[in-house]
Amino acid sequence: MPKTANKEPGSTERIIKKYPNRRLYDTDTSSYITLTEIKQLVMDSEAFVVRDAKTGDDLTRSILLQIILEEEAHGSPMFTAPVLSNIIRFYGHTLQGFMGGYLEKNMQALMDMQSPVVKGVIGTNMFTQMQEQMQKQTEQFLGSLGIKR
Repeated sequence: MPKTANKEPGSTERIIKKYPNRRLYDTDTSSYITLTEIKQLVMDSEAFVVRDAKTGDDLTRSILLQIILEEEAHGSPMFTAPVLSNIIRFYGHTLQGFMGGYLEKNMQALMDMQSPVVKGVIGTNMFTQMQEQMQKQTEQFLGSLGIKR
């Protein structure tokens, strides 16, 4: 059972402290952990926050981006260069906030479908059709903004 003494008041999040030497310290287990172990927390859907040990700043997004960068560098990347280029184009654009919400909703929809797909409720062909439809909708949306693939 995780300790609660190191959690922020009223929080159920696990606290990970990042020190200037780039080491990550898990306050629940009172031990240093690696990015691989933080990735496992994500895979296990465990709530956590990464804080700068000195300032207390929230570094969670930065650590998650670092994990994505490492994953993209190994094996089969999820994001193609055109996809990354289109994402970059949205920074500073008036629709930047909309794009974040759009991506988040579509990712959640995929996560919600994942369980039934794994269990075989939705066949592979139907899942492929849904993926193709989402890709078409995304391309149409980006095209309406003048961003071509």
